Amino acid sequence: MIRIAIAGYGNLGRGCELALQKNPDMKLTAVFSRRDPSSVKTIDPQIPVYRLEDAASHRDEVDVLIICGGSATDLPTMTPMLARDFNVIDSFDTHAAIPTHFENVDTAAKESGHLAMISVGWDPGMFSIARLYGLSILPDGKDYTFWGRGVSQGHSDAIRRIPGVVDARQYTVPVEDALARVRAGEMPTLTTREKHTRECYVVAEDGADKALIEQTIKTMPNYFADYDTAVYFITMEELREKHMGIPHGGVVIRSGKTGKDDENTHVVEYKLALDSNPEFTASVLVAFARACARMQKRGVVGCKTVFDVAPIDLAPISAEEARAHLL
Repeated sequence: MIRIAIAGYGNLGRGCELALQKNPDMKLTAVFSRRDPSSVKTIDPQIPVYRLEDAASHRDEVDVLIICGGSATDLPTMTPMLARDFNVIDSFDTHAAIPTHFENVDTAAKESGHLAMISVGWDPGMFSIARLYGLSILPDGKDYTFWGRGVSQGHSDAIRRIPGVVDARQYTVPVEDALARVRAGEMPTLTTREKHTRECYVVAEDGADKALIEQTIKTMPNYFADYDTAVYFITMEELREKHMGIPHGGVVIRSGKTGKDDENTHVVEYKLALDSNPEFTASVLVAFARACARMQKRGVVGCKTVFDVAPIDLAPISAEEARAHLL
């Protein structure tokens, strides 16, 4: 039985608890929160909730700690800090900052003899694997990733941290013409702006400077600066009525050429259509937490990504079962 703890109990943390209930070889032993533990209501009321600052005193009760924080400000500090006491896994999704985050976490994990996995989810994560397979099989080709239409948790969280913002939802929307050209095997060269648009629905505080909020959103590096971004200010009632779901998805496409004169074109597509972004992300985190526990038992330490994990380490079935029924 793999003992799992969760740090942070928002949508993603709750999704992890739900995912763990579907994996009989794993159990949730604790939740750590920055909130008052008495205010955190887990799905299973028997799960103990502790203050995050007290997490280290429970290290012997946990095989893997799943860190459910935001990428903008939480995970860059939380993951290396917690990797000093636990084997950890996070869903850090600021693509441009992954190399720096990796180095910081790798240093902390190696110093303490722990295993850490970062950027686990569906992108980065499952989409990253699809891109790597596509590049490996069709080296003469191009990768294309389209996200949405769906709510981005990380981008929505980044907006909510802007002063004057009460709540927000951000939708990533593919440009349909660009997607059609890629699926047709044209292999076009597309800028970031040509592939996606972003729609932001924002509830502002009374008296907040909406023009400043909009400018801050549209110029935010790594999130909105490179996209055509529309910002809509709405009421909390409208947000609750129309934007409370968290759907998402997208496609990774690899288009490549083979043959003596590149006469043959191949298009490989991996697609996700998700009713709940956090619940699917949580399901990926839980699968990789299993792999983390198995790899740690074999003596693996330091920071790893989805590229370093053998598929069989993710599976809730044995290698023999996988060969018999999935191969």
